[in-house]
Amino acid sequence: MRTVTLSSSGTTAEDVIAVARHGAQVVLSEEALATVAKVRAHIDELAVSDTPAYGISTGFGALANRHIPTDLRTQLQKSLIRSHAAGMGPAVEPEVVRALMFLRAKTLASGRTGVRPVVVQTMVDVLNAGITPVVREFGSLGCSGDLAPLSHCALVLIGEGEATGPDGTLFGGAGRPVSELLASAGIEPITLAEKEGLALVNGTDGMLGMLLMAIADLRELFTTADITAALSVEGLLGTDQVFLPELHATLRPHPGQAASADNMLRVLANSPIVASHREGDSRVQDAYSLRCAPQVAGAARDTLDHAYLVATRELAASIDNPVVLPDGRVSSNGNFHGAPVAYVLDFLAIVAADVASIAERRTDRMLDPARSHGLPAFLAGDPGVDSGLMIAQYTQAGLVSDSKRLAVPASVDSIPSSAMQEDHVSMGWHAARKLRRSVENLRRVLAIELVTASRAIDIRCALSDGVLAPGPAGAAVIAVLRASVQGPGTDRFLSPELEEADRLVASGAIRAAAESAVGVLS
Repeated sequence: MRTVTLSSSGTTAEDVIAVARHGAQVVLSEEALATVAKVRAHIDELAVSDTPAYGISTGFGALANRHIPTDLRTQLQKSLIRSHAAGMGPAVEPEVVRALMFLRAKTLASGRTGVRPVVVQTMVDVLNAGITPVVREFGSLGCSGDLAPLSHCALVLIGEGEATGPDGTLFGGAGRPVSELLASAGIEPITLAEKEGLALVNGTDGMLGMLLMAIADLRELFTTADITAALSVEGLLGTDQVFLPELHATLRPHPGQAASADNMLRVLANSPIVASHREGDSRVQDAYSLRCAPQVAGAARDTLDHAYLVATRELAASIDNPVVLPDGRVSSNGNFHGAPVAYVLDFLAIVAADVASIAERRTDRMLDPARSHGLPAFLAGDPGVDSGLMIAQYTQAGLVSDSKRLAVPASVDSIPSSAMQEDHVSMGWHAARKLRRSVENLRRVLAIELVTASRAIDIRCALSDGVLAPGPAGAAVIAVLRASVQGPGTDRFLSPELEEADRLVASGAIRAAAESAVGVLS
């Protein structure tokens, strides 16, 4: 099993994915533990000072003006975590919680938060034990960080709240206490000291974790979109000449567009279908959904690159309020505001919806005999008796419609909270939640395009006695699909086949099949 080492200098997107999705173990470097201990010693000095220090010897938020006596400070930290763990709704996915916790541990290890080494070590121990706090769907406004989600995680560190064990058994609530789950993993619940409650809950970790996972997923899906678009070109007797490099990087130097055009051109290379109508075809040009595929997918790629730039900057950040500066000052700040992350989460929801939209248009063309250039209606075995893929396109249209709704930005909304102290919030958590659904929708839309284009190509091949065959890349993709999804024929229960195609897209098998024929795609 992979091991990820956390130092005081941060982490990488790959490490976040490894911990969140693949259960990588986390190790704190000796340097990080020493840095955390050194900074904590400074906080301990401030805690006994007569001068009030926000979050150390005072209340929080709108109650920051109250000085808290020493004997109540442990209770203050506990009260903060308990009251802020106020989320509602269904539990979010374990990978989201693991990403959130790892990113919070990353910030704690930076030495900028003032916690004791035992706090960050306990969080790492919980991760490594496969214990997952239950975090609810609603509760974060994306300002003052993801307060409620992080508080649900912090509650588990003190032996309270709800969590699932490695086997999925739920502890807390009406069941066995979380303290028993910790004990079974040899983890001692911590008693929080000054500053530590705030340090555990002030961060953009939830929205950042979901952004990083969405970026990883969309990189794969945008390449898959180029592959399925190319198969649709073959299925619709389209031309590959609009994807020539001299029409892209030289004339319109958007890097994503050039990459997508190159992908499509390579997937279409040596295609007998494409070659069959290079001469003598009365059509002047293809529909936009074919001809402009690189422009749309390419713009999505460039947006994704911008989102990754923002994500890497946020990964390099140490977000807390107050934060401990290198010179020892403990300063209030606004770095917990999620606007930078929220904006790009919304940007990605827009481009995911548009890539899905253009894929659905290609699918619809293949099902319409007035526009499909010789294919049977709905690619049915016996049109009129069979409905073919008619309702698969309904499903695709429903997914696209949902994604268009999800493309409405969350980050333009703001509802004041905390007695108007927190009077502008980012809604970044909500932007991240809807993006996750939009990414799933796009994957399913591409799976339906894959099924449709493959059936269209198979029908053309059969009608031409094998003359109109796909190119090597298309043939490799269809072979992988046909290993578990049947080709043209009479109507059958379609949902399992679409789900299987979705699984193949999600697993990377479709991309791998194309690359087996043409090499690595962008």
